[in-house]
Amino acid sequence: MRHITHFERPNGATKRRAVSDKGLDLIKRFEGFSRTVYFCPAGYPTIGYGHVVKDNEDFSTGIDEAQAEELLRQDAQIAERAVLRLINVPLTYGQFDALVSFTYNLGGGALQRSTLRRKINREEHGEVPEQFMRWVWAGGRKLKGLVRRRTAEAVQYEC
Repeated sequence: MRHITHFERPNGATKRRAVSDKGLDLIKRFEGFSRTVYFCPAGYPTIGYGHVVKDNEDFSTGIDEAQAEELLRQDAQIAERAVLRLINVPLTYGQFDALVSFTYNLGGGALQRSTLRRKINREEHGEVPEQFMRWVWAGGRKLKGLVRRRTAEAVQYEC
């Protein structure tokens, strides 16, 4: 198992490691799609597939699924870079996708300060599923949706 941060293409060009379509589908399944801005359980204005609306963005007319997909890909790149920066051991594609989903949902800061990250970097992979399950709270409440998401991420991590 190699920790791949870039891929070499047949033409010699390189491409940074990216979440797979399966990983994007995992994010989409749990984020859901909204054409209009809503407040997520943690209280942030959100649109599309979990895109947190920034102060300089205007979505007053809403968005379509293609626009939401583009925002998802842009936001996923932020999560990918955080995983590549914070995890320094080899990862399978399933592990990488699970961590990108986790980081997309909670942010790089959560991954950085987590016991989850420490367990992974010590290659204590058997303890990782239990660590995912510690991240099921939002707004001071344990959320069933986060329990389902963390369970799915734990399963993906073990693939």
